[in-house]
Amino acid sequence: MTDRQSILVPIRVLAGESVPEGVPELLAHSHVVLLGYHVIPEQTAPGQARLQFEDRATERLDEYEEIFESAGATVERRLVFTHDGQKTIDRMIAEHDCMAVLVPNATGPVNDVLVPVRGAVGVDRLARVVASVFGAMDADVTLYHVAAADTTDDDVRTLLGGITDRLVEFGMEPSTIETRIDRGRDPLDAIVDVANSFDTVVMGETDPSLTTFVFGMPAKQVANRFLGPVLIVQRERASADKDG
Repeated sequence: MTDRQSILVPIRVLAGESVPEGVPELLAHSHVVLLGYHVIPEQTAPGQARLQFEDRATERLDEYEEIFESAGATVERRLVFTHDGQKTIDRMIAEHDCMAVLVPNATGPVNDVLVPVRGAVGVDRLARVVASVFGAMDADVTLYHVAAADTTDDDVRTLLGGITDRLVEFGMEPSTIETRIDRGRDPLDAIVDVANSFDTVVMGETDPSLTTFVFGMPAKQVANRFLGPVLIVQRERASADKDG
């Protein structure tokens, strides 16, 4: 089994957001980076906001940390008062070397996991996250690809077969892994439609900006139209990218 992977769970801790039902169990085999953040007006200094709100926010983070640890996760936490929530999320990903970010929708028991695969870039990280999060669960994983017109079935089978091999190498049972290929559809529309039959979606980040990917396009469309949690596996960032 692959090592625990760091998963960022961002929660607007003073804006009514909490840890949804089922999410602690989903991440029971992960290292959770619990980010409690509060977006403040531009004219408010972060230090002033911390003096005013830190005690209440800390109490809520204490509760959330205990919930994750009781489920089996290891946890580290940060509390941030910020003028730009999405820049804060980006910074936490870099500082904590997070492999994925969770869009934390509620879920019941996870039996079926959809893993859309759009290309060969980043598949090793995708496989590591899937194996780490779901390898110890009794869940079936479907590797899903919407093929372009000029892509042969052999090419797709080679792509999905390579990911299957990596998942098995990381400790998953081959019998829990299935593959599915579609053609003649818009990839995003297809993913959203197919996702409705699954409990959880794991997607690879394709846009350099987490802002446009997680909270913009296209993952927001999936998260808005899909009731379960969505894990966004982060692309590997260069050193200069991390530093910036």
